[in-house]
Formats: sequence, structure tokens, C-alpha cells
Amino acid sequence: MENSAAMLPPNSLSTDANAHEAATFGTGCFWCTEAVFELLEGVISVQSGYSNGQVEYPTYRQICSGATGHAECLKIIFDPKIISYEDLLTVFWHCHNPTTLNRQGNDAGTQYRSAIFYHTEKQKEIAEKSKSVTEASNLWADPIVTEITAAAVFYPAEDYHQEYFRLHGSEPYCSYVIAPKVQKIKKDFKDKLKK
Repeated sequence: MENSAAMLPPNSLSTDANAHEAATFGTGCFWCTEAVFELLEGVISVQSGYSNGQVEYPTYRQICSGATGHAECLKIIFDPKIISYEDLLTVFWHCHNPTTLNRQGNDAGTQYRSAIFYHTEKQKEIAEKSKSVTEASNLWADPIVTEITAAAVFYPAEDYHQEYFRLHGSEPYCSYVIAPKVQKIKKDFKDKLKK
């Protein structure tokens, strides 16, 4: 089995469920947005992985085929006393293009879809409201195509995908694609950043 990391139950919050909550977002390539959410005060951890597909313990190679149904996504553990789910969604709408169906930049396929995988009915309600508010704000000129679906089993991606920007920041892809996203969030969300 290529993917040796333990899977997390779909509604797993953390080891301290009273203090922390989970958010699962599909934003296209997980390398691009893992670095963004790691910047935020109140975010405990960000893990790249795969969710909402039909194959158990999928590998990156299987995901890339588009045949498993999974989305590349992030599982974010956060402290809601410090950062709200609403705030995470605001960053979500700003850090990727939610108007392109099954595509982010040059990456195309259902694995790159924009998605919010909610863990509770309250998260579903908040996500639907956030989507409506964002559509009305004209942040994006085109209609938002983000799916809002109940979270299924989350499978952590292989180790070499984790903390990709931090470990490979000087590579051309990181410099040209990820770094501008990071800089944009640093500029637009100064009040939400870790000190």
C-alpha cells in the first residue's frame, strides 16, 4: 500500500474534539493552497489528501487518472475560538478560482474540482450562505461552480506531498504558481495571519 498514513474518519475533529474542528476543502492542486491555510492564526494543522471518491486508500497515481472520483483536498484542523469556519471559507473563495469546473489553471480533471466537504449540518448551512454571499459580492465575474457535499473518508496523501511549498519553495512551480497565492493572502488577510 503506497499510502501509509492513517486515514481519518470523515467527521474526525481532532484528538481534542471540544477544542478543535475540521474543515475539508478542495481547491485544485493541494500544493497550491496548503501553504495558504498554514499562514492563518488558529489553524492547528493542514494535511493534503484525497476525499469523496470510490476507491479505498487511493494513491496519487490513481487520483491522477481521474477514475477514482476523489478530489485533491486539504483537511484543516482549526481552533474555532481563534478563527471561525466563516473566516476559513472567506480565504477559500480568495485562494483559488471557484468558477472553473474541474480545472485550476493548467490542472484539469475531476480531481481538481472546487469543493467544500462539510463535516456537520452547521458547516453545510454556513458554506451555502458563504457561497451565496460570495456570488452576490461579484468577487468572481463568472458563476461559482463549487460543490458543497458531505465529507466522506479522507485519505492523507503520500508524505512527499505534505508541506510541499515549505520544502520545495525554490522550485519553478512553487515560485511561479504557489508564491503569488501566498503573497496575495498575506496582503489581503494581514489581520488573520500567525504572528
